[in-house]
Amino acid sequence: MSARQAEEEPAAAAHPPLPRLLSAFFYGTCSFLIVLVNKTVLTTYRFPSPMVLGIGQMATTILILYVSKLNKIIHFPDFDKSIPVKLFPLPLLYVGNHISGLTSTSKLSLPMFTVLRKFTIPLTLLLEIIILGKRYSLGIIVSVFTIILGAFIAAGSDLSFNLEGYTFVLLNDIFTAANGVYTKQKMDPKELGKYGVLFYNAYFMVIPTLIISFSTGDLQQVTDFKHWTNFLFLFQFLLSCFLGFLLMYSTVLCSHYNSALTTSVVGAIKNISIAYIGMLVGGDYIFSILNFIGLNICMAGGLRYSFLTLRDHNKPKQPTDVENTS
Repeated sequence: MSARQAEEEPAAAAHPPLPRLLSAFFYGTCSFLIVLVNKTVLTTYRFPSPMVLGIGQMATTILILYVSKLNKIIHFPDFDKSIPVKLFPLPLLYVGNHISGLTSTSKLSLPMFTVLRKFTIPLTLLLEIIILGKRYSLGIIVSVFTIILGAFIAAGSDLSFNLEGYTFVLLNDIFTAANGVYTKQKMDPKELGKYGVLFYNAYFMVIPTLIISFSTGDLQQVTDFKHWTNFLFLFQFLLSCFLGFLLMYSTVLCSHYNSALTTSVVGAIKNISIAYIGMLVGGDYIFSILNFIGLNICMAGGLRYSFLTLRDHNKPKQPTDVENTS
């Protein structure tokens, strides 16, 4: 493990339990709400372009952070030529994560979307080992693969299989894992800080994404969309844009106080409640016993991970780089 990595571990461990817990709860709540709102906008109202919804969320992020900076509520560095180099490859991962997530939400039932999102966890674990040089205890690894076992069982019995939806959600898993790990790596308060990472991610990608949406005809479909005069739709569209900002902020905050893996597991536990709600709302879930069993195995693995993490936080810290403080 490098000297830099050795310095990062004690710094992460130094955060008191309350901010770690509250940041995880904040992330879980934002993630829970935005999936439900996005599902309503994209499926119930049949909004034609997940990409344009993503552009709305990016524009909202830029506006809120820039106005906050002007009013000296927050601080992040002004633009200079070094910022793209410092940030790369985060903007590409950010927009890939954003668009693939919105697209997969529109293509899959809520329960299957949440099950397949579990594959973010082993990908995050692997990338933290490779990129951040972390190591994990056997109990943590077993908990992670219990979640994956449940996901395999649930996905294998999916009666509403959608290849396009599966492809986008698995791409979303890859982008989410890489985005979480690289965010943890890039979030140096002496350089960009968490607000700078958020602002410049959205700033660099909003125009290219707008150009892509124009060239694919998405913008034309959106301008012809029939529900723009529907107050309920408009409220939920704007709510989705605001929640998009809150989700990005809460993800960065949770990754700051915890590990990227813990952020992924918080998301997985949150997803189970969405899966249960999705059985009752949305109208696109087909019940099967194996699918239901798989969902519950996922939940058991997530709760086991949480138990091990909380237990290990209460142990005296040893001079080792085994990840017991996530």
